Amino acid sequence: MQTETFDLSQVDQAISGTEFHGWLMNFPTVPSTNDLALAAAQAGARHGVWIADEQTAGRGRGSHAWHSAAGDGLYMSALISPPIPMQSALRLSFAAAIAVQSAIASVTGFRVRDEIDIRWPNDLLLNGRKCGGILIETSAQPAPASGPAMLRYAVVGIGINCNHLSFPPELDAIATSLRRELPHPAEPLPREPLAAAILIALDEEIRLMIRSWRGTSNGPDRDLTQFSSWIAGKRVRVEAGDPGYTGVTAGLDRNGFLRVAGDDGQLHTVLSGGLRES
Repeated sequence: MQTETFDLSQVDQAISGTEFHGWLMNFPTVPSTNDLALAAAQAGARHGVWIADEQTAGRGRGSHAWHSAAGDGLYMSALISPPIPMQSALRLSFAAAIAVQSAIASVTGFRVRDEIDIRWPNDLLLNGRKCGGILIETSAQPAPASGPAMLRYAVVGIGINCNHLSFPPELDAIATSLRRELPHPAEPLPREPLAAAILIALDEEIRLMIRSWRGTSNGPDRDLTQFSSWIAGKRVRVEAGDPGYTGVTAGLDRNGFLRVAGDDGQLHTVLSGGLRES
C-alpha cells in the first residue's frame, strides 16, 4: 500500500527542549528500529530516535513478533542514557508505558486507565485489547568497586497500532488500533502528533526517574494504580513455566517487579513470563 509521507520536521519542531530534539531519523522500511538503535549504541552513540513506516522483523518482549503493517502504525526506538542504576531498568519500562499512555490520551481523548490501560510491565491495552507495546533493551556499565551497577544505555522500542482497520486472524480477537476504537474512525490518524507527544512525555518521565534516583524529586511517590488496573487487585494468570500459576496482583516491589498473591498461598514475584486476566 502507499503510505503517507512522515513529516519528521514537524515532530522535531514540536519536541524542541527535549533531549530528542535534533536526533530524529525516519526510514520507509527497516527490519527493526531497535536493531538500528542498538547498532548505533554499540558504536558509541548515546542519543537518537529511529522511526520507520514499516518493520519487516519487528519484535516484542520475549520471543514475540510485532505485527508492523506498512504505514498503519508508529514504530520507533529512542536511545537514551540516563544516569540511573541498572536495577531501575524495569521501572524504565513502566515509565515508558506511562509516557505512551499519556500521549495516546492527549492525542485521542481516550481516558487513562479506564480506556487506555497498562498491562504490567509493557503492554498498552485499549478497551481490553492490545494496541501497543514497549520493548526495553539495556546495557550496563562495568560494575564499580562500591555502589550499584549503572545503566550505560537503554533502547526504548515503541510500537503503536494507529490506523490498522484489520489484523491477521490470529490477532484480530486480541489486538486493536487507535483508529478502530475512535467513535468516528473514517479518517486516518496523523502519526506525527502522536510521535511528538510520546517523545515529550518520555523526556519528562526520564527526568522524573533521574530526580528520584538523586533524591531531588518533590512530593510523594506516584500512585501507579492510577495508570494501570493490573498492578493491584487484578485476578491474573502468570504464564511462567509449565503450568504457570494464578492469583491476584499485589503491587510492585522496590525494583518494579510485580507481586502476585498466588492461589497456592505464596506471594510470587513475577520475574518473567506473560500476564493474562484470569
